Amino acid sequence: MASYKVPGVSVNPTGWGPTTLPKQFLNIPYAPFGKGDKLGKAADFISQNTTSVNRPARFGNRVVDPSGVNAEFQYKHDAVEDMSFQLVDTAKAIRSNTRLRPTWGQQRYQANKYNNRNNPNAGKDKGMTPLENTQMKKGQQKLNKRWDRLSNARRMIGTKRRDTDVKERIASVQVDTTWTMIEQFELAQLVKLQANIPAVEDLKTCGKLYKYDDTYDRITTRFAKSLGRHDDKEFVSVTTTDDPVIEGLATEGAATVFATDAILSHLMASPRSVYPWDILVQRVGNMLFFDKRDAATFDLLTVNETAIDPPNADDPDSINHPDRLSLEATLINQNFTQQVLRAPSEFTKEFDHPNPFSGENLAPIAYKYRRFQLSDSIQLVTRCELHAISTKNGNEQTVAAFALNEWDPKLSGNVEWRKKIDLQRGALLATELKNNSCKIAKWTHSAILAGADQMKLGFVTRSNIKDPFSHTILATQSYNPVDFANQTSLNLNNAWGIIKMLVDIFLNQPEGKYVMMKDPNKPVVRIYSVPLNTFDDEDEDDDEDDEQDDEDEDTDV
Repeated sequence: MASYKVPGVSVNPTGWGPTTLPKQFLNIPYAPFGKGDKLGKAADFISQNTTSVNRPARFGNRVVDPSGVNAEFQYKHDAVEDMSFQLVDTAKAIRSNTRLRPTWGQQRYQANKYNNRNNPNAGKDKGMTPLENTQMKKGQQKLNKRWDRLSNARRMIGTKRRDTDVKERIASVQVDTTWTMIEQFELAQLVKLQANIPAVEDLKTCGKLYKYDDTYDRITTRFAKSLGRHDDKEFVSVTTTDDPVIEGLATEGAATVFATDAILSHLMASPRSVYPWDILVQRVGNMLFFDKRDAATFDLLTVNETAIDPPNADDPDSINHPDRLSLEATLINQNFTQQVLRAPSEFTKEFDHPNPFSGENLAPIAYKYRRFQLSDSIQLVTRCELHAISTKNGNEQTVAAFALNEWDPKLSGNVEWRKKIDLQRGALLATELKNNSCKIAKWTHSAILAGADQMKLGFVTRSNIKDPFSHTILATQSYNPVDFANQTSLNLNNAWGIIKMLVDIFLNQPEGKYVMMKDPNKPVVRIYSVPLNTFDDEDEDDDEDDEQDDEDEDTDV
């Protein structure tokens, strides 16, 4: 008989299973179990996930495995393996029936055909004659064609807006690594600021004024006048710290804050600005000076800055490029202020002090230095400009003149001024208020700061659309500056609230030089602390250019 060797058996008196594992079963996952478990259930793969401390006993609580070895039997998600699978959509694609839908014109044709078939005597029911019925149908056809043109124009405008790429603008000044940002705020936050309108007093008036020519208030498109070029006149725009009168007032301690009306009006209208800009602020002792950079284009007027479709900047050589339009609008405005004046021999008002700026043939402009009481301890002195003097009902009134210009109605999307300005001047002004909201707001604030009695707006267009050097005055309009501000939704309390907030910010900073600049593509203003020698190289470059110009003039002579 074959021999049989009885294997060794380990006895476990405390439970089921062996007490020691053979070598071949070492490091193999094993789930222990108790005697109370049912036979045939040696390993429980879900006991760790179904145990709850607060679960009632009637729902069959299980004992948690304290060894934790059951984790080897749990399901593990393999992300790498899951990525190797891809679902395929076997459903039948639904074909779109958009091409089969009738157009708007077809729908209207079917509706008219249905109405005529069901009620052929629609005109006769109203007691109309055949002639009247025919005229009614022709009028309806004209109305339908008008709606078609309007709908097509809307679709074209919508397509143009979607297809046009938004061009990113370049900042007016590049931020250097040595600059430190100390403040940042959105332009929308400035609209909520409020402050009382400060009391004002005149400190000094310099220069002279000529009388305004009243015949320009009666011109029409039929009797339009050409805008002359006053190249013999010299227009100066001196910044705050270069003004000798402001320098003398600062030495006397006449105020705490000093600025020009151009800078103040720009800050007051800054919530409406879109293009980038920058302003220098210098704190010397306890005084603030708001300045502009010599190399900046701060004094140039913008064109259609707030329009839905601003001028295209793709072609730098085009006469309708934003930079060229800005230069054209500035020259038009300067020439208009001299065009509306009478000859100096007829009427000239000389003020107590002469023109503070040097020049061979300066334009006749009066400069008023006015002091505003912002608070008990803060006064603001600003230099304001007036362009003419007028007599109304025997009373002498000061005038501030400005010119709106039309460049190309086909590109700007406006109605041609020559056709509508005589009968619909208010509608044209409303369009200009929408397209040039910031520029007109700056003009209004400048006239109010100067205390002008009248504000003259001229409407100037190109004599030829393709000629940016020849212009025609089509009409002029007179307004009271304060009333015009109310009509154009300008809040003077908000304007002074912006100035007071900025003054408080800079007075809380230490002495030094600061730059306040608007982001070129966002309605955000940032204030940087810059080194004292910042922008000094621009002054040196300007001096070198002036010397080179003088040398060229001597050579020509």
